Amino acid sequence: MSSSKRYTITAALPYTNGPIHIGHLAGVYVPADIYARFLRLTGNDVAYICGSDEHGAAIPMRAKKEGISPQDIIDKYHAVIKNSFEDFGISFDNYSRTSAKIHHETASEFFTKMYDDGEFIEEVSEQLYDAEANQYLADRFVVGTCPKCGNEESYGDQCEKCGTSHNATDLINPKSAITGNIPTLKETKHWFLPLDKHEDFLRKWILEGHKNDWKPNVLGQVKSWIDDGLRPRAVTRDLDWGIPVPVEGADGKVLYVWFDAPIGYISSTKEWAAREGKNWEDYWKDENTKMVHFIGKDNIVFHCIIFPAMLKAHGDYILPENVPANEFLNLEGNKLSTSKNWAVWLHEYLEEFPNQQDVLRYTLTANAPESKDNDFTWKDFQAKNNNELVGNFGNFINRIAVLTNKYYKGTVPNPGDFSELDEDVLEQVQQFPDNIAKSIQRYRFREASQELMNLARLGNKYLADEEPWILIKTDEARVQTIMYVGLQIATALSVLSEPFLPFTSNKLKAILKTDENLQWNDITEKEVLLPAGHQIQEGKAPLLFTPIEDKTIAIQLEKLEATKKANEAANKTVEPQKDTIEFDDFTKMDIRIGTILEAEKIAKTKKLLKLKIDVGMDVRTIVSGIAESFKPEDVIGKQVTVLCNLAPRKIRGVESQGMILMTDAVDGSLAFMEPQKETQNGGQVS
Repeated sequence: MSSSKRYTITAALPYTNGPIHIGHLAGVYVPADIYARFLRLTGNDVAYICGSDEHGAAIPMRAKKEGISPQDIIDKYHAVIKNSFEDFGISFDNYSRTSAKIHHETASEFFTKMYDDGEFIEEVSEQLYDAEANQYLADRFVVGTCPKCGNEESYGDQCEKCGTSHNATDLINPKSAITGNIPTLKETKHWFLPLDKHEDFLRKWILEGHKNDWKPNVLGQVKSWIDDGLRPRAVTRDLDWGIPVPVEGADGKVLYVWFDAPIGYISSTKEWAAREGKNWEDYWKDENTKMVHFIGKDNIVFHCIIFPAMLKAHGDYILPENVPANEFLNLEGNKLSTSKNWAVWLHEYLEEFPNQQDVLRYTLTANAPESKDNDFTWKDFQAKNNNELVGNFGNFINRIAVLTNKYYKGTVPNPGDFSELDEDVLEQVQQFPDNIAKSIQRYRFREASQELMNLARLGNKYLADEEPWILIKTDEARVQTIMYVGLQIATALSVLSEPFLPFTSNKLKAILKTDENLQWNDITEKEVLLPAGHQIQEGKAPLLFTPIEDKTIAIQLEKLEATKKANEAANKTVEPQKDTIEFDDFTKMDIRIGTILEAEKIAKTKKLLKLKIDVGMDVRTIVSGIAESFKPEDVIGKQVTVLCNLAPRKIRGVESQGMILMTDAVDGSLAFMEPQKETQNGGQVS
């Protein structure tokens, strides 16, 4: 394990235009928190930094829609996000905000230094402009077709489908997100960072210098960008929301959010250092400091190309040693979407699952999208809790605590001679810190979490094999040794679980009354973690985890189903009017009321039902594509509207002798066009 070192760990600044959801947690904040907690436990000097990103174009857009000010938006969501992180146990050393005075000063100074050093290009170029809104269309104020993947809902700065970053003028068929108008091009002056000037440096630093230690998904995206040829990137915008560009002739212009946001890491560090009596420059300018950026894959370009180019051009700052970006997390098979409310929101989770932060932390870690997109399902969440946390980890601790209190009134017993098995188990325990550490240091948090669970499994297997509850009747001395060994395993778990399950770790430490100074390396280096004669918590110990019932999961699935139906209804568009017909054409249609007598599913199809319908004149066989909306037994006896004189045709081998008429319900499902009151079969609709 490496000797102590200074670390600056940054977690992507969340936009304050909405709350945090599980995709954010899985992609950035849980892995970053595991890493920071681990480093602290191993004796390192850590600054774990984050804050709210409050200058994105999405913020004034949301404010316009809600009829409030951008300040109202950021104040509301900064509080929601900050409180959610605290309640969830994300252990930031500082959580700041980019609206803070110290950030405005830091970002302005950063820009001015680069400006004075001649690191920008000043250009007059054509930008998209909405004449009705009297506004240039930067970033989220314009939508169109992504030039790379064809997504028709790409933003002006980035496509959320493929993750590609681009300029608004790159979009195909752009439209104003404010008015829906097709924008025009209008000249405006901006300052650009000439990324092409830094191309050779970036290629050598990343593609050659970090080809063996950066994740393949990060290297792949960086290589694609560099190979495509880097071009100057605007660092200013025509907006009235943001940090004013601190040079003459820049009225009405602000720093581009992706220029000012990463500088938020620096200003947040300054804020923390001033409070704690530290020197912030040690964490940003000392070559002995290791800096790591935790981000999602949609931020790779900004953190691996644009921000490093800014730092290099400025000249005073260290560069990140790693940028372990994760892929995306989906929800129940579909992409997470804040606009469609297809998400599990952190603040809602904390209300609905009180004191179960670690269950979500563990599920997101065990299923983390580290190398490819992954899926969160509520059934898997339940299984992870019930089978692994309750059935494995919790079961072992409960047995140890109960038996120690039952046999020894909560006192750690004196062990006798250790058997070969005892010595082997204790030796294995000492290997776990190093094994888990190796996985964490390679940013393999899924692997590390499973190694932690293997330690709990070791404890469970040891107790199950030795059966102290049976041996107590015949060999009390042997039971003392078994329980002593079991308590050493439990103590190791109390320390090694902290990065992954901090609330559980605290509960377990309280149960065992462990030495509060016990550290990660002590598990390997100390032969005795919990000495004989030590008193653990007396009485019935609290359960670390509780089973999650099916009905609890059903409620969450019902919420998502309701969201899905609401989205389908919202997306339903009224079909345009068909070509005009003559009255004589209409009178040719013979539409009658009929009653469904029989209904059965047509084999090997999803949508088709074969119906027998009494239409007064006769009983017709009609094939209808309604099987996904109605069960056969539910439609028998229904009165329906039938187009009787439609030419027969064979569908899946069955001759269909007409058509039943349907319409779309408000929730997006199909609905019968049925008479308001019971009508005689064969009655004509005219």
